[in-house]
Amino acid sequence: MDKTGGAKKTDFESTLSQLENIVTRLESGELPLEEALGEFEKGIKLAQQGQQRLQKAEQRVQILLEKSAVAPLADYDE
Repeated sequence: MDKTGGAKKTDFESTLSQLENIVTRLESGELPLEEALGEFEKGIKLAQQGQQRLQKAEQRVQILLEKSAVAPLADYDE
């Protein structure tokens, strides 16, 4: 939950931004070892989430490209 009580924003851009922040903190060299390891673990999870989102987007594009221009479009189930 975020500060407004809603679900955390988990879109691709938000995931990428969080990952960039972690990389910046790790590159600073100022984190204690245990905190750096925790940040690294979070970064790995975020990278995996981003990869999954990209794969889903690629699949969606492939589905749309394979359909005929005259065929009716259907909703994409994630």
